[in-house]
Amino acid sequence: MNKCHYTFPLILILFFHFTFFYAAGQGSEYLKKLYTKKEVYIPMRDGIRLFTAIYSPRDSSVKYPIMLVKTPYGIRPYGEENYPESIGPSEYFAKEKYIFVYQDARGMFMSEGEFRQMTPHITVKPDSTFTDNSSDTYDAVEWLLKKTNNNGKVGLWGISYRGFYASSGIINAHPAIKCSSPQAAIADWFIGDDVHHNGEFSLLVNFLFFEIVAQKRQGVFTEWPPVKEYSSRDAYNFFLNIGKLNEVNDKYFNDNVPFWDSLILHPDYDYFWQERNILPHLKNIKPAVLVVGGLFDHENLYGSLQTYQAIENSSGAENRLVLGPWIHGGWARTEGDSLGSVGFGSKTSDFYQKQIELPFFNYYLKRKGNLDTLPKVMVFSTGTNKWNSFSEWPPENVIEKQLYFNQNRSLSDTLPKQSGFIYDEYISDPHHPVPYTQTFHPLRLFYNKEYMIEDQRFASSRADVLSYQTHTLEDTITMTGDINAKLFVASTSSDYDLVVKIIDIYPDRISMDYYDNAEVDMAGYQQLVRTEIFRVKYRNSFEDPEPVLPKKIEEVNIPLNDICHSFLPGHRIMVQVQSSLFPLYDRNPQKFMNIYEAEEQDFQKANIMIYVSRDYPSGITFKQISQ
Repeated sequence: MNKCHYTFPLILILFFHFTFFYAAGQGSEYLKKLYTKKEVYIPMRDGIRLFTAIYSPRDSSVKYPIMLVKTPYGIRPYGEENYPESIGPSEYFAKEKYIFVYQDARGMFMSEGEFRQMTPHITVKPDSTFTDNSSDTYDAVEWLLKKTNNNGKVGLWGISYRGFYASSGIINAHPAIKCSSPQAAIADWFIGDDVHHNGEFSLLVNFLFFEIVAQKRQGVFTEWPPVKEYSSRDAYNFFLNIGKLNEVNDKYFNDNVPFWDSLILHPDYDYFWQERNILPHLKNIKPAVLVVGGLFDHENLYGSLQTYQAIENSSGAENRLVLGPWIHGGWARTEGDSLGSVGFGSKTSDFYQKQIELPFFNYYLKRKGNLDTLPKVMVFSTGTNKWNSFSEWPPENVIEKQLYFNQNRSLSDTLPKQSGFIYDEYISDPHHPVPYTQTFHPLRLFYNKEYMIEDQRFASSRADVLSYQTHTLEDTITMTGDINAKLFVASTSSDYDLVVKIIDIYPDRISMDYYDNAEVDMAGYQQLVRTEIFRVKYRNSFEDPEPVLPKKIEEVNIPLNDICHSFLPGHRIMVQVQSSLFPLYDRNPQKFMNIYEAEEQDFQKANIMIYVSRDYPSGITFKQISQ
């Protein structure tokens, strides 16, 4: 097959995950005039050396603070004569004159040592041979303080995997680290970030991601190793026929991705995943912290929310949170004024970069300006399209509200009138799973990031999707904070999955000038605003899965990531329930077993029953700010 079919999508993968993530507008020639570049190896306490690029202002009459980012994705372009197009978290930082330091993570690209995915933190280190990112960051800072023209202050920052390094680097932090900004930071790879959501295997993301970043290392390198081409371009059909997941490494990766085997060997939340959970270690944090997340970030919104909460609950650090209407890393590489056909009324990314991010680092690293006008928490409310300031998150003065599933597929704040065993049902067929997006999805396109706001009418028309909706709203309802679905369910199978979607239904007749950014007719648009998936065998414990007894009614609680969305008058609220989001997540054979070992004959249909009676009141609980 023609290679051009794969080249451009693969570039998108690299761009989304493995670049510096900044807005364009500086230029390499411009940076050469302002900065010198030096490439060095910085020794760690165990003798391993980490490859580092240092960009120092040419004007040496002033001492500058250090901005350090560590990454497993490479610090291209390599070579002291080669400069990137931009440096720093955004284009506004270059002229501020920082010392920008980029470092290859241990065991990746030009750095020595062994790379460990989500390097586990070691609380007690018996001797210098025990290292983690906390110690590596400490050692790097110690060296930089001695070897650069600095003012003795260091800031950390990073998005996604680099966000993990920015958060783990402030554990037992070097005294010179004054602040850090973990952005879309990975926190827990089993509960809610990237690799799994509530125990559900992120098939599409894992396949494409680890195929690239987890290949066996053959010495140091400056470019990603080549990836294999496949006969199918359609992700849905490719993964429908992928075969046993425990044979993927051998069948598709030529046994060259050992971490895939690690995924398969640890199907439950055992020590392997627990030791990679950074959240329990975010205690007694000293540097100031600015946590940033995207409300439409499928990959790491959980990590952003939980990183903020972990620091807030177990340290006295100056801890701030910003949540904007962004996809993964969108605040650094998009204008943030729209997503797909949904507009947000302003360039939210530019506002964040100039009014929040830059002042934060300038204050803590240069004592420039003040943060008097910067609230502790800033969250963008979609629907009304405005920034909201809070003194804490989740906000205080909230009222808990419920919406119940009723008969005739209605959704209301009153309990169902009828008692007994009343339910709606659908047949879940793993051979015909519900797609997560209605768009054609080329295999190499990673995933459709706009699915988080996508029109759900394609799903509403399916027989294996249940939809419950309110009457037309007369007043605005703003969901602010966490959402929980409590479903009373039964099945004819011993295991299955549940997907819950929160949807904003637009009026059937609307003025198109209100949606001036729309590329489609928005009348009746069913905008997805939040969704989550849950593997039912983990309903009581992620460590110890339990089979479901056929046709036994079970209460299953599904937490959804926090939200800040206003459902306007004239709109309606819809909640959908289904049992697959394919191929974003793997198929459940609907049989209690190690799913990674499932053969084709293990996959079976199941009747899923959602109860809608006063005795078994399924529905959602959300928070609304009291007036």
